[in-house]
Amino acid sequence: MTDTAKDSTQVQEKGNSTPPRSPTSPFSVNVAQAEEEFNALSRQLTRHSQAASSGATTRAASDLEKAVDQEAPFDLREYLTSSNDAQQAAGIKHKHVGVTWDDLEVKVGGGVNSKIYVGTFGGAVLNFFLAIPLYLWYQVIAPFFFKQEGPSRVILHKQSGMLKSGEMCLVLGCPGSGCTTFLKTVANERQTFGNVAGDVLYEGIDAHTMKKYYKGEVVYNHEDDRHIATLTVAQTLAFALSTKTPGPNGRLPGVSRKEFDAEVQDTLLRMLNISHTKQTLVGDEFVRGVSGGERKRVSIAEMMATRARVQSWDNSTRGLDASTALDYVKCLRIMTDILGQTTFVTLYQAGEGIYDLFDKVMVLSEGRQVFFGKPTEARAYFESLGYKPLPRQSTADYLTGCTDPNERQFAPGRSAHDTPSTPEALESVFQSSQVSRGLDDDREKYKLYMETERADQEAFREAVAADKKKGVSKKSPYTLGFTGQVRALTVRQFQMRLQDKFQLYTSFALSTVLSIVLGAAFLNLPTTSAGAFTRGGVIFAALLTTCLDAFGEMPTQMLGRPILRKQTSYSMYRPSALALANTFADLPFSAARVLIFNIPVYFMAHLSRTAGGFWTFHLFNYVAYLAMQGFFRTFGVLCTNFHVAFRLSVFFIPNFVEYTGYIIPVIKMKRWLFWIYYVNPIAYAWQACIENEFMRIQLTCDGAYVIPRNIGPVSKYPDTLGPNQACTLFGASAGSNIVDGESYISAGYGLSSSNLWKRNLLVLLAFMIVFQLTQIISLEYFPAYDSDINVEIFAREDDDAKKRNELAQARKAEKSAALQAANSSDPAVGDDEKTKSATTTMTPAAPAAGKPKKILTWSELNYHVPVPGGTKRLLHDVQGYVGPGLTALMGASGAGKTTCLDVLAQRKNIGVVSGEILLGGRPLSSDFARGTAYAEQMDVHEGTATVREALRFSAYLRQPAEIPTHEKDDYVEELLELLELQDLSEALIFSLSAESRKRLTIGVELASKPELLLYLDEPTSGLDSQSAWNIVRFLRKLADQGQAILCTIHQPSSLLFESFDRLLLLERGGETVYCGPIGKDSAVLRDYFASRGAVCPSDVNPAEYMLEAIGAGTTPRVGDRDWKDIWLESPECQKLRDEIEAIKKEGLALTEPDKKDQTTYATPFWYQLRTVTYRNALSLWRSPDYLFSRLFVCAFISLFVSLSFLNLGVSTRDLQFRVFSLFWVSILPAIVMAQIEPLFIANRRIFIREASSRIYSPYVFAVSQTISEIPGSIVCGIVYWVLLVYPQGFGQGAAGTNGTGFQLLVTLFMMMFGVSLGQLVAAISPSVQVAVLFNPFLTLVLTTFCGVTIPHVTDSYWWTWLYQLVPYTRSIAAMVSTELHGLKIRCKSDEFAVFNPPSNSSCSQWAQDFVNVAGGYLDNPDDSTNCRYCTYAVGDEFYTPLGIRYSLRWRDAFIFLAFVGFNIIATIIASRYLRYAKR
Repeated sequence: MTDTAKDSTQVQEKGNSTPPRSPTSPFSVNVAQAEEEFNALSRQLTRHSQAASSGATTRAASDLEKAVDQEAPFDLREYLTSSNDAQQAAGIKHKHVGVTWDDLEVKVGGGVNSKIYVGTFGGAVLNFFLAIPLYLWYQVIAPFFFKQEGPSRVILHKQSGMLKSGEMCLVLGCPGSGCTTFLKTVANERQTFGNVAGDVLYEGIDAHTMKKYYKGEVVYNHEDDRHIATLTVAQTLAFALSTKTPGPNGRLPGVSRKEFDAEVQDTLLRMLNISHTKQTLVGDEFVRGVSGGERKRVSIAEMMATRARVQSWDNSTRGLDASTALDYVKCLRIMTDILGQTTFVTLYQAGEGIYDLFDKVMVLSEGRQVFFGKPTEARAYFESLGYKPLPRQSTADYLTGCTDPNERQFAPGRSAHDTPSTPEALESVFQSSQVSRGLDDDREKYKLYMETERADQEAFREAVAADKKKGVSKKSPYTLGFTGQVRALTVRQFQMRLQDKFQLYTSFALSTVLSIVLGAAFLNLPTTSAGAFTRGGVIFAALLTTCLDAFGEMPTQMLGRPILRKQTSYSMYRPSALALANTFADLPFSAARVLIFNIPVYFMAHLSRTAGGFWTFHLFNYVAYLAMQGFFRTFGVLCTNFHVAFRLSVFFIPNFVEYTGYIIPVIKMKRWLFWIYYVNPIAYAWQACIENEFMRIQLTCDGAYVIPRNIGPVSKYPDTLGPNQACTLFGASAGSNIVDGESYISAGYGLSSSNLWKRNLLVLLAFMIVFQLTQIISLEYFPAYDSDINVEIFAREDDDAKKRNELAQARKAEKSAALQAANSSDPAVGDDEKTKSATTTMTPAAPAAGKPKKILTWSELNYHVPVPGGTKRLLHDVQGYVGPGLTALMGASGAGKTTCLDVLAQRKNIGVVSGEILLGGRPLSSDFARGTAYAEQMDVHEGTATVREALRFSAYLRQPAEIPTHEKDDYVEELLELLELQDLSEALIFSLSAESRKRLTIGVELASKPELLLYLDEPTSGLDSQSAWNIVRFLRKLADQGQAILCTIHQPSSLLFESFDRLLLLERGGETVYCGPIGKDSAVLRDYFASRGAVCPSDVNPAEYMLEAIGAGTTPRVGDRDWKDIWLESPECQKLRDEIEAIKKEGLALTEPDKKDQTTYATPFWYQLRTVTYRNALSLWRSPDYLFSRLFVCAFISLFVSLSFLNLGVSTRDLQFRVFSLFWVSILPAIVMAQIEPLFIANRRIFIREASSRIYSPYVFAVSQTISEIPGSIVCGIVYWVLLVYPQGFGQGAAGTNGTGFQLLVTLFMMMFGVSLGQLVAAISPSVQVAVLFNPFLTLVLTTFCGVTIPHVTDSYWWTWLYQLVPYTRSIAAMVSTELHGLKIRCKSDEFAVFNPPSNSSCSQWAQDFVNVAGGYLDNPDDSTNCRYCTYAVGDEFYTPLGIRYSLRWRDAFIFLAFVGFNIIATIIASRYLRYAKR
């Protein structure tokens, strides 16, 4: 049997924790090897002295990393034996799942060389009109005539392999080689791929069966950390455990669920060394919580809590330092051994210590399997193919490098012509190799064994069944039943809401404020005719405020999708369980919030002050809220993104508002639209509340509702309602001044209180239940997850870009030929010479020739930040300098590396920095930031810009203005080549991979040609080893040109580490451990540590060893003294102090530069404004959803309003409809604000990053944001206006057609008001969550107090000052007066007020005096009975009593424009002083 075959026969059980297979099995256990491995690790393990208990097997690895509290060591063999005996004695079955895959192939849509181009606003408009024809063609007609599949391409080519339980496989490859695709496929995560061919068997069970019945046993851990920010670490893990805790048959006897959960949670926290974070929020970019490295370990713990037996880990060491990464992989090793797991891992920059822990290694190249076998054989295999041995390079780096055309090196005498180097050639050679044949043989034997010996499969099935709780179907893939899932989710969602203090406080405070404002607006409504219509108004406003508040549920549903997707893939719960849990968890909060809202509104407005009246009102208001909450949540779970949901909601919200029965009574609705009234939940709630109110009151008819009456100089009519007067209130009886409430709603609205309970309540409850069911069905059967972008999206080339790309491709081909020639050349030529000859000839951004180089020095540097209860020191007496060359800043997670970099780069704006930071011996000047470049850890860019555009933007604004543009463009092309981004020059940044984005971040900073310093924060974090090496190699070239570079770095290989000249090493607490030269082969650094008792073995990476030596990881430090104390007493420390003093003296000896030449920005204001505005406008054009959604909303609101008020006449009712129609214009700013705020805050985040480098001023940022919005606002305003004035027949008054043009002007002003107000709110808000809270309050105040909802008749109202202050007062006055001026009013027959004059009097004799003063007209002045009085004769009579004047319309319009100007100025000021960038 070959070595490979022998290896394949060694089964997973490397410890005594799992029942051994039969000794007669060909797949025997290498117990000796397992014990040897455990002995090597046993010194790191600790445990409680208690007897083996519930979590024995999982607890075995609990203290792989150093425990916080010192506990007595234990005998590993005894512990493992006792835990194994306990499991066997309890009869608990093991779960061993070996994996085999045959001819596995993955395809995705799109041709081999196809490109996906970014959509634009123009394309979105065109697609909207062509959507139906295109759908009919492609989905209905074309399939009958053309039988062909769409183009596809293979991203994972046919490959086969196997991994047994108890084994770990390391998957290696360059970015884009298919590592993530393989991990997802083998973990049964196939939904993002077009087609997956081949067979994958899990202990003989096919993938479909595994997905259906055992989904939770095969899981995939995503590279990104996705968690609920407002839960603590303990709560996050507790929830995971609550859904995956085995039932009684799966636990040891006598162990309760709580004990099991507590044991496993404690094990996971201690194993990953995050016990101290137990009660800390997980956090995210908005919520302060655990650190990035700790959050990554929470992700690891959460997936471990699933107790899955096949696990795929995708780059799960990203953001961890070398020591912590090694400890984590040791965790995986031990858990794989003890639990018999099958583990697939892809890691970037895997050191030798990590590499040696794996059983198998797979190497992929462009989706092709070029090696799969034992790790010990991999290097020799590639060397045998003709690749040059590179013993100093780590094995993982070497293997990946052999697949990279830019990095591979051939053995002396070999070249690409006689060595397999293409992915196809490497795959072919491997498939015909002895290693592959041995693998195929082992796989077939293993498959035969799984088919014939089904003991492990049966044990697995029985163990899974035993894990299930009572009542859970054996066919269910879930451990917990549906009701249990809902219960667990309800608890989690309740905790989440309870702990989101900001959202909780603000939502309750906002409800209270809104209710008081609304109640005050309708304060103490009288029970007279004047309080009839306004009672309906306050009820309508209260219902709308409550129900439309549920609109905020839509984005909330979408934001939680990544977490839902991850946890349902872990088989924690059914997606539909979340719909019910959300409702149940929200009930206490929403019920209290709506009650708090209803109390002030109800009682301040003087609605029927009875207990029955209030609680009935509250009941219907709350049930309506729940129904609408379900409605919006359904959209939130159904739609693919917020813009789609936003557009869909526009079909409903205007109609829900308009067809409630208040604005248009049902009897006046268009016959072909009135059905909307019957499918409107808010209509039933409004009916019920109106019926509830008016069934309890009687109204007194008086004041303006008595016709004719004494008014002004007229005094001949009775003071009370007499027999010759009429009450115009609905339901009034002749001669009676008392109107029964029931009669009023019956006559005016066609309502009856008999429907209150038997119809309205039942229909509302039905709506609530239906929308709950739609959520459940949508989540379960139509999940709309955000798709992970796996492809680049490109912008179309213009002529200049096309020409430059062709030149770049030609240079790339020339470089490739030179590389091949170099690799084929004389072996005597050194590797450096070959590399140099094959790389670009660009001269990097070097300091100006002959100009003395200033050196940055710092001494006694301390940094304190405020914390609850005082301050915390993050840096302590740090000292050092950065001169020409490459300096590394290293330390453990939490040592203060980024903090130190931020302080030195002058990026901190909170806390207190003390100490001395000097440049050339002098304090830092105002242009220091301009002379430096800082590539931050977070890759923050304008996502819709292309790579070339981002580099040009930086070059244009950061290089001196006197440099010609064509020189800047040429420099950008050189940067693209140097960063190897030529193929992605037109790719949009948001679609780039993490590695490409990281290179772009560095390129953007280099484009500025920094004169002084280049800072980089973890430039290699998250990159594969080859990309990391490329970046460091490039930095080395810059340093050789004289550039001063300070760079924090994680997980450097020994080869990469040696590229640095100097090292500043920090330990926890910001203490300096070492600051000095590294030396060739790290000799100086090694000697420093060796002379103090920490001798680095020759085969160990010094970068990893020094971190372990100072106790950065979980292993104790070397020696009994703190290394910071050793450093302070060392001669090296004194030498550093002397060097700093010498540098300061040299700097002071130089001539001080003229401060007159110092400017904050490199380019003038107008150039900045033009450049930034162009970028913003281009971004909007490439964001079709953003602009098209606004256009769609404006068009459909206007269209729906016009359909309801089609071809308005000149009756009194039509006059009111004209006013209501114009009032809808005031809704536009609310819609615009909802869109503007997230965009402005996202752009501000980019500005904060760019402003710290002094690229452009905050004034430019604010003004450019407004200017870029103007074209889109004009288009939206024109579309709204066209659909408003023409269908409804505007312009029939004296103003005529010119009047409609004036309406367009005010509509455009209104659009710009929405833009400017939204940007102002965003500018003063720290986050989107805060900004959107202002919207309901502002909208309510602006629309309530503008004189339409509550007519402004006299100055006696308390809110008169607010009426004058509200901007909408001016816009509404200008539009209403223009439309109604000179409009002749003619009442319809049912609109007349009818009364009988005294005997022997005609209508005109009795009422003409009243008409002359009050306005209106008598339709039959000469009759002596049934006098018909129309309230208005001309439109002016409607608005004149309200204080509106047609002659002042231009004044009002430009006062409104002045409000727009105020918003813009305030936004500029806020952008200058309020950035909310605490760091």
